[in-house]
Amino acid sequence: MKLRILNSGSAGNCYILDDGTDALVIEAGVRFKEVKQAIDFDISRINGCLISHEHMDHSEYAIDFMDARIKVFGSKGTFEALSQKMKIDRYRGSSMINELQKGVQNTIGAFRVIPFDVQHDCAEPLGFLIYHPEMGTTLFATDTYYLKYTFKGLNNIMLECNYRDDILQNNMMKGNIQPFLLKRTIQSHMSYDTCIKTLKANDLTAVHNIVLIHLSSANSNASEFKKGVQDLTGKVVNVAEKGMTLNFGRTPF
Repeated sequence: MKLRILNSGSAGNCYILDDGTDALVIEAGVRFKEVKQAIDFDISRINGCLISHEHMDHSEYAIDFMDARIKVFGSKGTFEALSQKMKIDRYRGSSMINELQKGVQNTIGAFRVIPFDVQHDCAEPLGFLIYHPEMGTTLFATDTYYLKYTFKGLNNIMLECNYRDDILQNNMMKGNIQPFLLKRTIQSHMSYDTCIKTLKANDLTAVHNIVLIHLSSANSNASEFKKGVQDLTGKVVNVAEKGMTLNFGRTPF
């Protein structure tokens, strides 16, 4: 299994889990032509597209997936919010729109997905536990200021690490960001410290990869975040970057 990172952050988010036969897209925040290029234009391999929430950096191109007859999965709240932003109503009642319920397992081609609720300033955001025989179980959680659940049996983790409080506060003191944006960031995104606490709270015994996602371009320090998580966990740690491809199997090899 490969993890292909098409982008990660406020400019757009999209990730593809791809074993060469089956692919699952997570987030629709980059142009669909980039998705097609990433899988050598064989869109028949895409089993579906998961959308965590309705903010445009995660969902802007969802309609392109539907137009290409690729099933899109998200919460009822997400689809209701998207219907106010794009013309998805013509797909209501079709197999292109698939509403997820937290805690209910869904089979999407070769993948099994269990959604869970997260904490963000939008309609009904979700995180995902994603299983594939070649990959094992991957935790995906972005745009949430904390996780109220812990998980066992994880093999790979994709977790938001958006900002560090001292960098955020310093940027406000310099006038680089306004107080309202500081407040919004704290109340809707995961800090480095919370990311560390989240990892500590979970069983990492079988984890092979930790990918830090959705870093703020202004309020983070990628190299320090990566080293800190490596020192804590002893695992393979990467900071998500546009164009990155990672081995994402059940084992480190």
